[in-house]
Amino acid sequence: MSHKHINLIRAIFHDPVSGNIHWQEIESLLHHLGASITPGHGARFHVNLNGFDEVLHHPHQSSVYGKQEVKHLREFLARAGVTPSTYENGE
Repeated sequence: MSHKHINLIRAIFHDPVSGNIHWQEIESLLHHLGASITPGHGARFHVNLNGFDEVLHHPHQSSVYGKQEVKHLREFLARAGVTPSTYENGE
């Protein structure tokens, strides 16, 4: 995994929660992790990663994910087995 993706995973799981993560970076990470992303209704995207399903929302007014959306993404990634320690330990 590239340093860019590892740093993005760290940023997603960092406290305090970042409100400055771009949707395009998140989408790239999800694709790299092997997620399937299917457009839904409006700004919704259905994401399947490691057998876990979630609906994520594309930001409406900008391309930046807010703190609440990052928390939601963090919970989804953790359920799917994606955490900073998973990739820092070389798994």
